Amino acid sequence: MKGMMFTEFLDMVEARHGLAVKDRIIREAALPNDGAYTSVGSYPHQELLRLAGALSNATGVPTSDLMLEFADTVFALFLRRYKPMIEAATSCFAFLEGIEHHIHVEVRKLYPDAEFPSFDYPSRVADVLVMDYRSPRPMAKFAEGLVLAAIRHYGEPITMRVEDRSDGAGTAARFTLTRQPA
Repeated sequence: MKGMMFTEFLDMVEARHGLAVKDRIIREAALPNDGAYTSVGSYPHQELLRLAGALSNATGVPTSDLMLEFADTVFALFLRRYKPMIEAATSCFAFLEGIEHHIHVEVRKLYPDAEFPSFDYPSRVADVLVMDYRSPRPMAKFAEGLVLAAIRHYGEPITMRVEDRSDGAGTAARFTLTRQPA
């Protein structure tokens, strides 16, 4: 997993919970590098999950809720870094449908060794988009948060139903998005 995920997570923790909590979760997570991440490095995803678990212990907030919160932070980062790509989409559905074949392709040019989850789109009708998420990493809740952030960004009246497709492992989910009448 790219280091920018780790640096953003730790920056979010410090900004929202303070330096003492950040230091506490780094110690509790027992990281091999003592929390020293660079944005361009690559690190095991398990370390991010340990940090999130430690933050959950420190705050009492469920890890799943923390991953949704973190997704908001990362979407804001993506908006700053890749605004032209995001703004090129004319709707939330257009943006989401472009993740696999446009956005991941472009980001891969910047980070050739990055490993992305996959998205398939088994069904699309006028006001309903079905997206299947798959990843070797248990980050479906984070993906859900990114989709919710995109819905908020585009300001469209869209509801989402999430179906776990990994027996609780967090490695696969189906997102069914329905655009509501205005």
